[in-house]
Amino acid sequence: QVQLVESGGGLVQAGGSLRLSCAVSGRTFSMYDMGWFRQAPGKEREFVSAIRRTDGTTRYADSVKGRFTISRDNAKNTVYLQMNSLKPEDTAVYYCAAPRGYYYYIPLTTGEYDFWGQGTQVTVSS
Repeated sequence: QVQLVESGGGLVQAGGSLRLSCAVSGRTFSMYDMGWFRQAPGKEREFVSAIRRTDGTTRYADSVKGRFTISRDNAKNTVYLQMNSLKPEDTAVYYCAAPRGYYYYIPLTTGEYDFWGQGTQVTVSS
């Protein structure tokens, strides 16, 4: 059974930083792409970032490009999201996710991911 457990969320002032972690168990972590999504109250879950299983190629939503950095440590079965220069509009529950299968491109939509963590709350105060 695949399990994803996020940690690292919290309350931070605008301009601050947080690093989210997502520990994965139950599968060969290095063989799968990984993604981060977020969901603010009253809004749909949206793509934040993803990292490819093979060469570490990354993708970012325009709203976080230049501020957030995704990375993975295959030895620790963990994916990270370093978030800098946080803004109040970054406030959301953040989820890590993994697809069941393989894609020849980096999956960017919620429908392409099958396994999800429970989420971690990030609150950015102004």
